[in-house]
Amino acid sequence: MSTQVTGTLDAHDAAGRPRDHDHKPRGLARWLFSTNHKDIGTLYLLFSLAMLFTGGSLAMVIRAELFQPGLQFVDPHFFNQMTTVHGLVMVFGAVMPAFVGLANWMIPLMIGAPDMALPRINNWSFWILPCAFAILLSTLFMEGGAPAAGWTFYAPLSTKYSGDSTAFFVLAVHLMGVSSIMGAINVIVTIWNMRAPGMGWMKLPLFVWTWLITAFLLIAVMPVLAGVVTMVLTDKYFGTSFFDAAGGGDPVMFQHIFWFFGHPEVYIMILPAFGIVSTIIPTFARKPLFGYESMVIATASIAFLSFIVWGHHMFTTGMPVVAELFFMYATMLIAVPTGVKVFNWVATMWRGSMTFEVPMMFSLAFIVLFTIGGFSGLMLAIIPADFQYQDTYFVVAHFHYVLVTGAVFGIIAAVYYWIPKWT
Repeated sequence: MSTQVTGTLDAHDAAGRPRDHDHKPRGLARWLFSTNHKDIGTLYLLFSLAMLFTGGSLAMVIRAELFQPGLQFVDPHFFNQMTTVHGLVMVFGAVMPAFVGLANWMIPLMIGAPDMALPRINNWSFWILPCAFAILLSTLFMEGGAPAAGWTFYAPLSTKYSGDSTAFFVLAVHLMGVSSIMGAINVIVTIWNMRAPGMGWMKLPLFVWTWLITAFLLIAVMPVLAGVVTMVLTDKYFGTSFFDAAGGGDPVMFQHIFWFFGHPEVYIMILPAFGIVSTIIPTFARKPLFGYESMVIATASIAFLSFIVWGHHMFTTGMPVVAELFFMYATMLIAVPTGVKVFNWVATMWRGSMTFEVPMMFSLAFIVLFTIGGFSGLMLAIIPADFQYQDTYFVVAHFHYVLVTGAVFGIIAAVYYWIPKWT
């Protein structure tokens, strides 16, 4: 009996070589074929970092061009291409994959699951991304260059006035959408079905809650983006007139469809950061999070309201006054659950034994600077003021406050906070 036991536990074969119990692939194969949530999380984070540097280098071109009035480094058309590609790379290549990487690493650990629910889909949803961005970035080297329509690729700029690289650009956007939807399905199934016994909904860590809600947003809006870029494609190559007034279409309809995707999308890029900050602040304040349930309700409220405010991007397109007023009040309403969150973070720190490690410092910067972004957004929601702010650098500042000092600071805080656990 004892020899049998020894035989089964022995880690070496007859020739004395170590026996590979789990047959794990090594080297490149490990990374290509991995279905392990930690490996895939690492891949997402590294890919996101590469895209951050890529998008950042495009931003450097934009800033160099704007350094001084009259100073020209690049052709104006190339400048517009940079704006388009910079926006898409940062949104779909840097911010979203970073959050998916954090979700992959942390959600199974936080809910006590052995892995993500759909490990092969997990692998596939990652490997689609490098292909998508290879296609997107390749448009820069095509005749006529990348589409020069801005990251919002408004018609008719994207239908009438862009080169043949538009087809590649649309394919890349479709692939990003497929990746996002598969990742979101994976997150929902994992959280729904694989929580540890006894872990009820109101016991989930806030990061898990924010990601669950984000995943539902992704599934709801990515098909809308797919629809609108397909309409751009058929307008450009197949003779349809969705956005061509001469053929009975409406260019403003593009904006309605795009922003119905685009506004929930900006919450997709910030809700996981709320979850991260709600994890870090209690740790370094040495206190439990203040108002856990109100945080969950606030997150869900923000997600719901995000679907009924898209028109605030379009105040200057000539909407009926009733519609403008509706979108103004609905947008101002989002400030309420967002304010609840900021209040709860501050209340968590109140009379806590705070220490200022790097993740905490990024989280504090997040609260202050994200709030500035939120206030400038509230200013943009006021219709008469928006008529003045429209198409100015005030708007650019607003969304860079929430995206850089919001989403990106959240990601940086998370990496500093969790890297000891990962390594």
